[in-house]
Amino acid sequence: MNIRNWSLILKMAAVIAVSAESSAQTGSGRSLFGAAQEIPLYPGVAPGSEKWDYPEVTTQGKSGPQIKNVVRPTLLYFPAAHPVGTAMIVAPGGGNRTLMMSYEGVDIARKLNEAGVDAFVLKYRLIHTGPGVDGKEPATNGPQAGQNVRELSGMDGRRSVELIRSRAGEFKLQPNRIGMIGFSAGGGPIRAAMEGRAESRPNFAALIYATGNSDAGVPVPAGAPPLFLAVAADDGAYESSAKTFLGWRKANVPVELHVFQMGAHGFVNKGGGADRFMDRVTEWMQANGWLAKSD
Repeated sequence: MNIRNWSLILKMAAVIAVSAESSAQTGSGRSLFGAAQEIPLYPGVAPGSEKWDYPEVTTQGKSGPQIKNVVRPTLLYFPAAHPVGTAMIVAPGGGNRTLMMSYEGVDIARKLNEAGVDAFVLKYRLIHTGPGVDGKEPATNGPQAGQNVRELSGMDGRRSVELIRSRAGEFKLQPNRIGMIGFSAGGGPIRAAMEGRAESRPNFAALIYATGNSDAGVPVPAGAPPLFLAVAADDGAYESSAKTFLGWRKANVPVELHVFQMGAHGFVNKGGGADRFMDRVTEWMQANGWLAKSD
């Protein structure tokens, strides 16, 4: 092969490499998370985001890929190899400004897949970050000025349940076996869905260090679903989780609570029972019949 042909091949390789890097930065589900199908929550522009004119950003953090500035909320679909007919929507945390897409998103989806559960990772709308943004809530300038973005992410949580339930036949799911699991700020979309109408309310839910720091805990909504709670005793949110548990018990709604001795927020302190919290989640699902093979 002559030098000219080698030069052409090297140039083409460089173009492909740049293209791949650019694709990763756009937040494409297929480029970052294997063959995950990305499903838009809304047929067009998400209601309330009409003036959001900035791009979604993906960065590589110590824990894996993180997503910021979500404008177009979607679901990343991870089907189980041996499905039982149950779905779970996974809402990563990140302080409403970032989505921790690895250990609170895709890793959880794959763990659910091992149990036969079809998983949908929710990319909900976030507070805009970046140069020139004041960072206030609500923002006083920019495309999100005056908006309560947390309410919009709550809308995304409700919409995700409604969408999956309406397409249950397509995904070969039982419409009465659609759950949600949220981490830290990812509990916001789940709490909003639990408070929503029947068609947008999950059949069961799990809040993992995701009840917030309210002294009263999470209020028990009408039609509240069975709830799983997990938190570490060295996390400031433990008291809210305990009060949420007591509220569900008083309302006579099935509830399970795990307070691990160590773990801190995010279960980042390793070496205790919190390291295997997903085993407890799947045991709870098994005990309630959501992992039984459906016809």
